[in-house]
Amino acid sequence: MFLERASKMKRFTAIIAAIIIAVASSAQTPKNVSYTFTEASDLNLIGKIIDTPNPYHRVDTVKYKGFTKGENSQVRSSAGLAVLFKTNSSVITVLTEYGYMNKGVNTMGVSLRGYDLYIKKDGEWLYAASKANGSGKEDENLVLIKDMDGSMKECMLYLPIYSEEYSVKIGVQEGAVIEAIESPFRHRIGIFGSSYTQGISTSRPGMSYPMQLMRMTGLQFLSLGCSGNCKMQPYFADVLCDADVDAFVFDCFSNPDAKMIEERLFPFIEKIQAAHPGKPLIFQQTIYREGRNFSQSVEAKESAKQAMAEKLMKEAVKKYDDVYFIQTNATDEMHSTSVDGIHPSDYGYTLWAQSIRKPILKILKKYGIR
Repeated sequence: MFLERASKMKRFTAIIAAIIIAVASSAQTPKNVSYTFTEASDLNLIGKIIDTPNPYHRVDTVKYKGFTKGENSQVRSSAGLAVLFKTNSSVITVLTEYGYMNKGVNTMGVSLRGYDLYIKKDGEWLYAASKANGSGKEDENLVLIKDMDGSMKECMLYLPIYSEEYSVKIGVQEGAVIEAIESPFRHRIGIFGSSYTQGISTSRPGMSYPMQLMRMTGLQFLSLGCSGNCKMQPYFADVLCDADVDAFVFDCFSNPDAKMIEERLFPFIEKIQAAHPGKPLIFQQTIYREGRNFSQSVEAKESAKQAMAEKLMKEAVKKYDDVYFIQTNATDEMHSTSVDGIHPSDYGYTLWAQSIRKPILKILKKYGIR
């Protein structure tokens, strides 16, 4: 009888101990929490194709000339940039000083001007939170997530795709650790493209196809996506020529018409190759835009553009070493992945990333990039 009671008491004690541990590990963030803030650029800011005085810009528009007013704004946005850090805080916030904030209608505000948090779990990047401040509250401290347990977590925070930031401060509760972590992403692969590459019509910053491809492959893609303005301009080529990269991927047949593709493609290739001899240049065919399903004028324009790209790239891969042409897909059998007839949804961008993953990996492997 005594042994039975002792055994029951041990089990009861073990249950109580387990409950205490569970309650402690799931303790809620205090309502009146005090924060400490760290500038994101003092941690580990990844995804930059070239160094800039403002760490959240993608191009130094004082050094590089020729950009239109709109292009200046685009290359100063933080599309494709992310911050890597670790923390044991139960809450993570962001305090932003904006230079410019986009409020377009065909992209979620979270993507245009907000933040997208991933946390590593079992070796994989797992979605954790995404949020943007409401109108009139842009200067407020944005609570991304709270009530997490006190374990140390590796975090990746994507910055807005179409806004300019002067300062991005990451907040954790007072007394918690926040430190930079090394990037797990390998190599430096520049990716120059259109609104697709920038991530227009995504719901959150981490859902553009370069960012999805980065998580799928573990390779670092350095995005220079500029909505409506990827037309193989010489001044964009100047930036790409100076970039420290191992390879390039191009989405440069989406914005120009057939005539512009014909005039600019070969000079663009030759200029990039002169600066980066022996490095792979991978060109993507533009995707099927679902707005052409019934519009005859859109169908004619898109068909001409794709046909010209096909024709010239067949010549280019024979004429130039280290030049490749791959096909893309961002739609399903029902052609129902579009947001506005031009841009894919998150799912469409997932299909795009999946469609180019194997071809790109196969090409890069030839150059020891894996």
